[in-house]
Amino acid sequence: MKLLIALYFYMLATIQLGLLLGVYHYFRSQSLIKPSPFWMRSLIVSILALIVFGTGIVGIENIEKPEFNFTIANSLFYIAAIFQLLFCRSLNGSISKSIQYGFIASVVIFAPVFEYMRLNGTYEMRTVFMCLVGSTFFIWQIAQLRKKRKTEPSRQLMYLQYATTAELFFALARLVILVASGLTIRHIEQIPQVLILMTIAQLVMNTLSYIALGGYWAEKIALSNARSQNENQEIKALLAERENLISSLLKANKTAATGALSASIAHELNQPLGASQLNIQLLQMKLANGNMDRAQYEEVLSSLLSDNQRSAKIIQSLRSIFSDEKIGSEAVDINELVESVLNIAKAELSSKKIQVILNLSATILVNGNRGELQQVILNLVNNAVQALSGVSGPSKVLQIESRDTAEGIELLVTDNGPGINSENQAHLFELLASSNKKAGMGLGLWLCHHIVSRHSGQIGYRDAPGGGAQFIISLPQEQP
Repeated sequence: MKLLIALYFYMLATIQLGLLLGVYHYFRSQSLIKPSPFWMRSLIVSILALIVFGTGIVGIENIEKPEFNFTIANSLFYIAAIFQLLFCRSLNGSISKSIQYGFIASVVIFAPVFEYMRLNGTYEMRTVFMCLVGSTFFIWQIAQLRKKRKTEPSRQLMYLQYATTAELFFALARLVILVASGLTIRHIEQIPQVLILMTIAQLVMNTLSYIALGGYWAEKIALSNARSQNENQEIKALLAERENLISSLLKANKTAATGALSASIAHELNQPLGASQLNIQLLQMKLANGNMDRAQYEEVLSSLLSDNQRSAKIIQSLRSIFSDEKIGSEAVDINELVESVLNIAKAELSSKKIQVILNLSATILVNGNRGELQQVILNLVNNAVQALSGVSGPSKVLQIESRDTAEGIELLVTDNGPGINSENQAHLFELLASSNKKAGMGLGLWLCHHIVSRHSGQIGYRDAPGGGAQFIISLPQEQP
């Protein structure tokens, strides 16, 4: 009889231990949502209580005066019930310190009280005491679960509520059987089988409640993962939309920047095209008259070739600006980009009587998108042209320097214009913030900052040493 009852306790302990091992590593691997620690602690303590109680049953001689390990086992059952109740209470709000201290105090009181009953009471007295304490906890737990299910319908919480209700039923049934029978039990063989059945059934329902608790957290994790996947999809869509928007802004900025230099571009193209037309007319006339010697012929062809190359170089610079190349690991020579931009702006700079000073000493290549980096330089040159257009003095200087650094290269674009006031400097690279220009979208410098940042570089501003504005771009060295 004793071995059979102990076997029941060991079997339930084994089932609960399997549940603990099955869910422990799974829940630890979750980063989105962490389960409440109360139910895991309750399960661990319950396993210990079942093992201690089953071991005590094997060696018990007099059930009226059992060994001290029964006090330990029943205290562990009491602690496990408290943790499970705290879990249900935590579903409806945080557990205050006063509640936690109150339950700790109840444990401190429970253990001596049960020990006194073990030494001076009877089996019937201890069983009635445990049934009353358990029933009180079950009623409170059911009330907490009903409250939670009104705000969060959950099938697992419904199962937990049903299992707790069954525990309450079996605890009250044990109480009724014990009181109604009027038996005085001295040995374990005297315990009515129906009372043993009710006790085992209550412990089985307790095991099912732990399974429902594990299912509840698995349900929460599944919902959280599904929600996270939906949010990830939304974030990906927003990022794609952001990239499309930035791409559109880049194209709009290209049009705006080159539009401001349209007169310069037209002038630069008209010069070689006009010269080519004159040379072609001369060539036609000479050939018609038949009095063209070889030296004149070679001179005209050389001039045509030079004008054609000049036009092609301007068009090539424009094509690189308007190309839709993606960010890659192309090796880029910043000095070459500076010269291509100045080819486009050459006539505009001449018409505004702006002196250009170049000090391109950088030898290091950088990784990047040629068209985007060229657009950054074009924006800065265009800003300098606009700033210097309002200067009335005879000396208008645009200075561009490149130099090697330990990390890569630095590019400095400096003008001796009016500079940028301190109020605007704080928001210079923000979207829709303009510098000293009376009109403008405030887009160019923001795009410059965006392009340089995506090339793992930095762009900054400071007042030029002799007055005016100076922009500093730092870009990392090309990696093999």
